[in-house]
Amino acid sequence: MTSPAGDKAEDNICLQPKKPKTHAATSAKTLSICRPKSAMAGPTASSNFSLPLLLLLLVAPASDCRAEPDPKAALFAFGDSYLDPGNNNYINTTALDQANFWPYGETYFKFPTGRFSDGRLVSDFIAEYAGLPLIPPYLQPGVRSWRHGANFASAGAGALAETFKGSVIDLKTQLGYFKKAATQLRQELGEAKAELTISRGVYMFSIGSNDYNSPFLTNSTILSSYSKSVYAGMVISNLTKVIQEIYGIGGRKFGFMNLPPLGCLPGIRIIKAEQGGRCLEEASSLANLHNHALSKLLAKLEHQLTGFKYSLYDFNSNLRRRMNHPHKYGFKAGKVACCGTGRYRGVSSCGGKRIVTEFELCESPGEHVFWDSFHLTERIYEQLARQMWNGDGIRSSSSPNSLKNLFDGL
Repeated sequence: MTSPAGDKAEDNICLQPKKPKTHAATSAKTLSICRPKSAMAGPTASSNFSLPLLLLLLVAPASDCRAEPDPKAALFAFGDSYLDPGNNNYINTTALDQANFWPYGETYFKFPTGRFSDGRLVSDFIAEYAGLPLIPPYLQPGVRSWRHGANFASAGAGALAETFKGSVIDLKTQLGYFKKAATQLRQELGEAKAELTISRGVYMFSIGSNDYNSPFLTNSTILSSYSKSVYAGMVISNLTKVIQEIYGIGGRKFGFMNLPPLGCLPGIRIIKAEQGGRCLEEASSLANLHNHALSKLLAKLEHQLTGFKYSLYDFNSNLRRRMNHPHKYGFKAGKVACCGTGRYRGVSSCGGKRIVTEFELCESPGEHVFWDSFHLTERIYEQLARQMWNGDGIRSSSSPNSLKNLFDGL
């Protein structure tokens, strides 16, 4: 598989990986954007430039000098750790919400980038399939162009501002960043070309898992204050507002991952020891409630909003299949994480930088469905991304459109 940063891309990703020599944690490195030098040189004293031609160049409309929009559809990503390429590297947070230390990133990048995996995420593969370079974190210093898109996702983020408040970038704040990026696009490309980039772009979401997981991982009593249906309604309402605002700015094509079987994640399985490691049904039932509401919402918006198109990927069913039947999909371990400690390696200690410092690390991450207590390996992300992209003709994969259809303009 080739790198998403193809030779034909105008902005190429420079990867200069250095594999850690020891098991000491290493800091996250930045993927720098290489910009080719202009081949155009100014006239020299010996140039045969006529005065009329020089005057014509001087009075040419300023818009002619603006950058051109990329002919490919841009990718804008919002959400949580399933899509975050490293935004949390640049905010004041804790190691629980960061992955900028070894062994994160060891498989593909050979150094930690801030991604909660051993390698690439779904959004990285989707960018590759769409012919785009790797989409950098919005907060990464030095990135000045959003023609290919931007990634606003933040590990630990939720649709509700209260979810892990103060440690993450909530969905509403991510929307604010997108608005700033849209303004910068207009300055870079001009109004008409920026609007074209925004309208052709695909807006990808993975959000909600932390809203439903956080009550089980903290001392929150919010589920005692609201019924499950009311609480899910609050999450869906906030997501709806963000979708509508992006639509109002010009976005028309949206891609969504529904929620995984939350109660079956290694980090949730271990919460109630008396259950013997069984899935925590209270968490999974919230995910199912959310997924049903999300499906209804998107169908409703398609009828209400002119030009609104979407792809909804059944992350829940496809992950569950691989957890329960790992060998069928080329894995050896469907429920035990590669990195962590305790039963199922469900204690979030991968890398030794968090509350618990002891951790175990498997030899072959690609044999595991789960990388750490809550996140997946690059290998399964690639499988899921291919389903999202192609649709695979499976009813429970991507519907009513595949991501490929959205990027191709339907």
